Parts: sequence; C-alpha cells; structure tokens
Amino acid sequence: MTKYYFLLFLFLLAGESFAQNNLDSLVQIRGFAIAAPRPDGLPDFIKFVNEELGPRKVNTLILRVDYNYRFESHPELRDSVALSKKDVRKLVDACKKQGIAIIPQINLLGHQSWAEKTENLLKVYPDFDETPWVKMPAKGEYKWPNPDGLYCKSYCPLHPGVHKVVFELVDEIMEVFEAKAFHAGMDEVFYLGEDKCPRCAGRDKAVLFANEVQKIRDHLAMKNQELWIWGDRLIDGRTTGIGLWAASYNHTYPAIDLIPRDVVICDWQYTRDNQTAVYFAMKGLRVVTCSWNRPEIALQQVDSHVRSRDLSNKELKGRFYGLAHTVWSGPTPFLKGYYANTQDPKDGDKTPWNTFKVMFEKIGKLETGH
Repeated sequence: MTKYYFLLFLFLLAGESFAQNNLDSLVQIRGFAIAAPRPDGLPDFIKFVNEELGPRKVNTLILRVDYNYRFESHPELRDSVALSKKDVRKLVDACKKQGIAIIPQINLLGHQSWAEKTENLLKVYPDFDETPWVKMPAKGEYKWPNPDGLYCKSYCPLHPGVHKVVFELVDEIMEVFEAKAFHAGMDEVFYLGEDKCPRCAGRDKAVLFANEVQKIRDHLAMKNQELWIWGDRLIDGRTTGIGLWAASYNHTYPAIDLIPRDVVICDWQYTRDNQTAVYFAMKGLRVVTCSWNRPEIALQQVDSHVRSRDLSNKELKGRFYGLAHTVWSGPTPFLKGYYANTQDPKDGDKTPWNTFKVMFEKIGKLETGH
C-alpha cells in the first residue's frame, strides 16, 4: 500500500511538472504591471502577491517605482512619502516565495510631468527640461489638445548632466530590488529634438530616441542587466492607422532598426489587437503583449500569442516572449475594485481588475491544453 501511494505521488508530481512546463513553453513571461504601493498600502499589496499573483502563476512584476523610494544617492528626488529599504525587502521576499521576478521602473526620457504636475526630476533639475519654454498650466487648467502640444514633459537626452543623476537612481533601485531587468518606460515621448533646444535642434528624432535606448541598455549591460521599454514609439502611427498614442506621429519609429536586439519590448495595444507583436518579432526583438481594461481584447491577445508561437519557426517562436497585464493607477484603487468586483457604470466589465482575472484565467487553462 505504501508503494502504491508513493507511485501515486510521483504520478501527480509528474503531472504538475508537465503542466507547469507546458505553460512556461507557451507563455514564458506572465507579467503584471502597476505602480509601487505606498508604505501604508504595502501589507495589502503583499497579501495580493501571495493570494492572487502567485496562485495565478504570474512570474514577473513590473513595478513603477519612480520616486517612491527613499533614495540615498539622491534624497532630493524622493517623494515625501516613500518606501524604505526595509519595506522593499518585505516585498522582494514575498515575490521570491511566489517565484516572481521584480522589474522596477523609473520613467526615463518622457513622462517627466503629468497634467499640471512636474515630476521630481525636472522639479529639482529644471535645466534638464527639453522644453523649458513650455510652462506648466495652473491646477485644474490642463487640457488636450493645447497650443503647446503639452502631454508630458521630457528630459533632454543630450544634456551633459542628466545621465549621471538618472543612472545613479537606476543602480540604486536595481540593487535594492535585487533585479536583473529594468524598465525605462520611454512611452508617449512627444517632446524630442525640439527646434528651440540648444542641444537637440535639427537632429533626427529616431536617432535621438535610439541613442537614448542604447545608452541606457549599455549602462545596464555592464552589470549583466536587461532593458525593457514600452514599444509605442517604435511603430509608425500614420501608416498603421494606430494613431499618435499607441504609436508615433513624430518620426521616432525608424529607431526600431537602430536599437539593440536584446531590448525587450512591452507592446501595449489596448483598444484592439493590432498584431504589432508580429512586427516586433519579425524585427528580431522579444515582445511582451500587454492588456489593460478590455477583457475581449485581452482574450484575443492570448489567442494571438499562442497562435503566433504555433505558426512560427524556431527563430521567431522565442521572440513571442509573453503576456502582461497593466494597471494605470496605484494599488489601492485597483485592489478595492478587484476585491469588491465592481464594474464600470458606463462600460460594464471593462475594468483593469476584471480584465486581469479573465486574462489569467485563460492563461491558466493553457497548462492543461484547454
């Protein structure tokens, strides 16, 4: 009888191993992207990691940290309330137990402001601003479109002092999160190579963008670390019809042929499955397809990912790297909606939490081939 139970145990163990290997072979990266919690929200977030992300076999957490950490290299850039090293240790330990790798993110190049708020880098170092002549609107007065074309500010990639500061932040955050990859953001860069910039004027925007990617990638590579970025600036928005948000209207897209092939692209196409993952893979780049708040699109993206791998040859297959769900808020409102299972009054199930549940339920079924 003991022998019988032992053989049954081995059989069950083999079945579990087969299922996990099957999932890993189909969706290597199973990601979740969200802003880092504030210290008072850390216990609830760790609970979510343990009870939801781990059991759903999420293996990658892209964490938008930005200035929500008590930086020692540049304390002047800390948020007024920020995570301590001890806080980060708790989160790192929880993720390790669940087999989740953390990829910290600091927005580089673009997203140096939002609406009427200037983010910490340009607030403390205004001379890094690509467009200092564009003044931030008063509180409550931001509108899009506007005469200045202001969506988010950028730092000037050719300013001689900017990289010393941002790379010190990157190095510190990579060490404290024990990370092997860093996410630099670099999405929705509308200001680049501006005519009034004394350093960038007249330069090719695609070359400027590609050079910034290369510079960040090379810095990370010195420590055998990997660069991840969002992919929208590498897509021709006019030719594809995708538009100026999820693709580029300001001629940054030729940079796709200039950046290193080991950069990982997070491809966000939220309103329809535009098959842009195929484009990135054909260009020799690993691509992670990203969803947000439309369950039907997320399900299509899972199908597209599996189909692309099935149809691809050996060279292309591994470039369809995985799937990730993105949340464009802090954890508190997301977790509130997630546990209350609320719906949007106008759009029904079109919420980031419902999309996450639907997407990862379908990914989970890939284990058994259903």
